[in-house]
Amino acid sequence: MFAEERKAKILEILNTSYRIQVNDLTEALQVSESTIRRDLQDLEQEGLLKRTHGGAVKLENTSFEPTMNEKELTNIEEKIEIGKKAAAFIEDNDTVILDAGTTTLQIAKNIQARNVTVLTNSMLIALELLNNKEVEVIIAGGYARREIVSIVGPITDKIIQSLRVDKAFIGTNGITIEDGCTTPNVDEAHTKSIMIQSAKEIYIVADHSKFGTVSFARIARLDEIDGIITDEEIDQNILEKYQSKNIQIIYT
Repeated sequence: MFAEERKAKILEILNTSYRIQVNDLTEALQVSESTIRRDLQDLEQEGLLKRTHGGAVKLENTSFEPTMNEKELTNIEEKIEIGKKAAAFIEDNDTVILDAGTTTLQIAKNIQARNVTVLTNSMLIALELLNNKEVEVIIAGGYARREIVSIVGPITDKIIQSLRVDKAFIGTNGITIEDGCTTPNVDEAHTKSIMIQSAKEIYIVADHSKFGTVSFARIARLDEIDGIITDEEIDQNILEKYQSKNIQIIYT
């Protein structure tokens, strides 16, 4: 297969799966990792994709947001790891906010603490926690976003503003030192920021692919949070850069 044919195939795969990994491409195209990495570098220089640690993602604008189904198919193992790590921060008798998202859903699945109260704007998280007799669930009502199965808007914000919790676990679409935590939807960003204002301790939960990405609406500056819980695939250079700025990175 010639280089141009190979690159066209890479873009075809990326168009259907949103995210690709180098090891999957080497198997699919029967070439070496170094060849795939050169192809990805060439395609990035042409503005056709964005390289990530271990692969690449579609090059989208700041308003792009994948659907819940698309999110559920990406970095599944990493999200499970993050969910277990974050759930360990929840202690007996805690009051907790769980933001809507696929990573926070993994936190809900792994709560081991007793007599916990969870406030959430996620219908999926609420349904999951109904199976846990040690957790009392409060759902913040409001406008339902079909794309990612979350509840946002003025009614949601008013409910969250009236409560105070011990800990909040917030998802994000992008993280940079300069722009902080960002997400494509303005209403989503505002609800997340209200959650942050209502908690004593704030943790961002995000897999390694979110680092270096900027979306349309800011959720919070990094000095407004207590830590970022991510997975062990985070690039060492990124880790050192954030640690040099006294930003706590908790990785599994």
